[in-house]
Amino acid sequence: MTAFPSHRQNGAVLLVALVMLLVLTLLAVSSMRSVTLETRITANRAQSVQLVNVAEAGLREAEFRFYGPGNLADKLNANPANCNTNNTLKTNGLNKPCLLEILGDKLQAFVEEPQEINDSFLDANSNGGLAWMPYRGTDPANSTEPSGSHTAQWNSMLAGESETAAVNAEYGMALEGQGTYFYLNNAKATPKEGQSGGVSYVQSSHANIYLGLNN
Repeated sequence: MTAFPSHRQNGAVLLVALVMLLVLTLLAVSSMRSVTLETRITANRAQSVQLVNVAEAGLREAEFRFYGPGNLADKLNANPANCNTNNTLKTNGLNKPCLLEILGDKLQAFVEEPQEINDSFLDANSNGGLAWMPYRGTDPANSTEPSGSHTAQWNSMLAGESETAAVNAEYGMALEGQGTYFYLNNAKATPKEGQSGGVSYVQSSHANIYLGLNN
């Protein structure tokens, strides 16, 4: 019979198992952190998209207010009376925009920093009216809300009249209200009272062709 020498246990298996357990734990923690980060990114992205959609709804109303030939004078000249909560959508389509008149050299600030447009800015740099109109949608028969947690607001301003006869066939007839006119629209999405969330600002521009006040 062959006698095998006895060896004292050194605990190598236990040490290897502990090291592997540590490695697996680190991998699991790293994976959980990655999943948590991706979840936060996805949630932030979803909120960002929602905010932009709410603000975009405000732009659509701002543009909608210029549809049709009615109330042409209000679409060519800023009227503070139109920038108030009583200026609702009309079922006959004769809507009036909230057309702001920015005085002096503040146009650049209006374009570049719409977040700075508030009642104080308007009082100092315009002829009055609300800085932001509340969103009502584009259906005068049904007042809508763009979101359960955020509200949309908007305003517009006349950016200018085409200065070339190639674009503006009625060039020279600006006093009659004939020609192509360009508008800048601002809109924002803000949290409702008691709600949390961010604020989003968007802008758009559009052009309308008018045949004149006497047509």
